[in-house]
Amino acid sequence: MREQSNQSRSANWDIAKGNWKQFKGRIKERWGDLTDDNLDRIEGNRDKLLGAIQETYGKSRKEAEEELSRWEQDTRFSDSDLPGRDRLN
Repeated sequence: MREQSNQSRSANWDIAKGNWKQFKGRIKERWGDLTDDNLDRIEGNRDKLLGAIQETYGKSRKEAEEELSRWEQDTRFSDSDLPGRDRLN
């Protein structure tokens, strides 16, 4: 089951990378202290985001991972987030 979760997470971040400008806004809403430079360097890379959360907010890797995982569960990633796709929700 964990493998399926990791595959799903990977697919979600593939969607985020493909439409990074929109997702930067979602990330900025949650972690407002991240700068535009931070977000430009992250470029849709989950591990880079995790590191930026740790550094910016002084969190341990475990704390940042738990926070990011909760955000991922609460945030809808779908093909409809890609340019040219209608949102079904």
